[in-house]
Amino acid sequence: MEQQTINLSASVTKALDRIAAKMGGGSVSVGFFEGDIYPDGTPVASVAFWNEFGHGGPAPSPPRPFFRSMVSKESTTWGRKMGALAKATNYDGKAVLGMMGEDITGALQQSITDLMSPPLAASTIRRKGFAKPLVHTGTMLRAPGYKVEG
Repeated sequence: MEQQTINLSASVTKALDRIAAKMGGGSVSVGFFEGDIYPDGTPVASVAFWNEFGHGGPAPSPPRPFFRSMVSKESTTWGRKMGALAKATNYDGKAVLGMMGEDITGALQQSITDLMSPPLAASTIRRKGFAKPLVHTGTMLRAPGYKVEG
């Protein structure tokens, strides 16, 4: 009996090429963007950086890695979510990237809300009137956004 083989690799490659062409290129960036500023003119991205990595100076602050912890927690789900969104949108790449941007932005805001450690210094709690790190005026919490390019 003669063995027949089918080259699935070529078929799968063609199908993936069609999907990739339909999706198009592009990228989504999530974070704090130029133009987001506090009332005193301080860029929100700078404050986010100082909170993420800590800083010295007259009032030193320890790192509060809200961004890195969100990426660590959420990034393992992004491929699956993106695949499901691609199917749901009939492989509309721009729509998929926009929905991923919304999802990741929400996760970033949730990470800011959830972070409680390390605790604030007693002097900071007295000045603010409450013990929640990363939230004072709400500016940094409202600032995260996303941009789809390409």
